[in-house]
Amino acid sequence: MSEQEPPAPAQGQEQTITPLQTLEDPLISESSATAPVNLPRITITFCTQCKWMLRAAYFAQELLSTFSTALGEVALVPATGGVFTITMQYASNVNFTTHTSTLWDRKVNGGFPEAKQLKALVRDIIDPSRDLGHIDRALAKGRVVDGEDGQEQVQGQGQDRGQDQDQADSGESGACEDCK
Repeated sequence: MSEQEPPAPAQGQEQTITPLQTLEDPLISESSATAPVNLPRITITFCTQCKWMLRAAYFAQELLSTFSTALGEVALVPATGGVFTITMQYASNVNFTTHTSTLWDRKVNGGFPEAKQLKALVRDIIDPSRDLGHIDRALAKGRVVDGEDGQEQVQGQGQDRGQDQDQADSGESGACEDCK
C-alpha cells in the first residue's frame, strides 16, 4: 500500500471538518484541486427555507432538455434568505473573457419566471439566431406596445403578480420571514 494517509492531528487535538471544508492533504496542491467549469454555466440559487428546490430543479430540467449540449452545466446552489436567482456565466467570442449575467432575480423581477421566458433569456445569450418555435410565438402574443413611450412590456409581469405568487408558493405564512 503506497498511498499515504493524511497526517493525524496532534495528540490531544481533534480535527473537525465543516461541510464545505476538506481535510488538508499535502499531496494536493491548490492548482490541482480546482475543478474545471464548463461554459456556458447556469447557476440557480434557491432558498431552502422557502422550499424552492423543486422549482429550481424544474427550471434546470427545462433548460437542459431545451438546450442539451449547448449548455456546459447547470448548477443548483442552496441558500437562505428568500433568494431565487438565475445567473449565467459564459465566454465572450470577441475578447475571450468570461462574463456573468443575472438572468432572473425574484426580488428584482417580481416573482418567478415562466419557463418560456427563461428559455428566451438563455437563447438570447448563447444562440440569438436559434428559433424556439412555439415559445417564440407565445412570447410574441404576450407583448403589448405601450402608447406613451413605445416600449414593449410583457403582460403578467410586475410586482403585484410576483407578490401574490410568492405568498402562494411559500406554503406557510410564517415559514420564512426573509422571503417577504
